[in-house]
Amino acid sequence: MRILIVMVLTVGVALPAVAGDFIKIDNKDRFVSLIQNRDLTRFGIRLSVTPTGDIEGRAFGREVSGAWQWSSGYFCRELYWGSRNLGANCQAVAVQGSTLRFISDRGQGEFADLVLR
Repeated sequence: MRILIVMVLTVGVALPAVAGDFIKIDNKDRFVSLIQNRDLTRFGIRLSVTPTGDIEGRAFGREVSGAWQWSSGYFCRELYWGSRNLGANCQAVAVQGSTLRFISDRGQGEFADLVLR
């Protein structure tokens, strides 16, 4: 389960670049327009990423909390899953329809897809 949380966790498959029809989000305003007043969901995960920089929600029965900022084109977050510190990570973000893809390590690592609801 920890692997699934690491995204915005970051999970999934190693992905060197944004693939398919996903479009990279390059700026904070575009990102905020997508996440404002919506939750990010996936089986067992429901998160709120607020425009003011908070992350809160639940994942697999545990509280999720943290903070984020936009830096040089990346979603940079610090995250806790329950009492476990998942640390800091800057992630590339891409969108396809109502799916946001978060790719760890500035777009060079694993990815997780979450659906906007």
